[in-house]
Amino acid sequence: MSDSYAIEPQKINSLPIAGSAQRFPVARIFCVGQNYAEHSREMGHNPDVEPPFFFMKPHTAIVSDGRSFPYPSISTNVHHEVEFIVAIGTGGANIPEAEALTHVFGYAVGLDMTRRDLQGIAKKTGRPWELGKAFDNAAPCGAVVPVAQAGHPTTGSITLSVNGEMRQNGDLADMIWKVPGTIAYLSTLFELRPGDLIFTGTPAGVGAIQRGDHLTGAIAGLGEVHTDVV
Repeated sequence: MSDSYAIEPQKINSLPIAGSAQRFPVARIFCVGQNYAEHSREMGHNPDVEPPFFFMKPHTAIVSDGRSFPYPSISTNVHHEVEFIVAIGTGGANIPEAEALTHVFGYAVGLDMTRRDLQGIAKKTGRPWELGKAFDNAAPCGAVVPVAQAGHPTTGSITLSVNGEMRQNGDLADMIWKVPGTIAYLSTLFELRPGDLIFTGTPAGVGAIQRGDHLTGAIAGLGEVHTDVV
């Protein structure tokens, strides 16, 4: 006997998979805060003494396949943050760091869009970050590149340009917390599930966007993510 629902169930948000007609269903989105030393410093923190921390976005924040990014309401200072994304293929809790990469389905490039003014208010008042980070359309993402094609990147350029002008230019090697350690640590806080995404932080150079801007995020070997701000 099939389940009967009082309202229509929400459709599953998904991302394209490079080289495949199949799609990657998105469960949850975890984000690592300030995982590049220079970005941590530009935000006023000391990366040498602070442990990693996480915040979340809902799967409904996904913007895929090059769709536009609507400039959000109740904000006048929205920032771009390009990120290296880990797509989890098999879940688990308390995953040993040595086994962490076996849980990865693939990798992608994405944008952690941020209402910086609302995030700033939340920081000052000690409130949660959802208004600044978890709003609608806050996670534009490119295609997931399976491990069989991408391997497990540890180095390579990660960039963000606005209207063809470079704004962010870093290297995956500069991440403070690497992918295996991030997965292992996060899995002590949450039991990871297939379909979870981990945004691993952004390099320095974050800045404001305006309506009419065209954003291009790129990671060597993983392609690009494009979106127009409307």
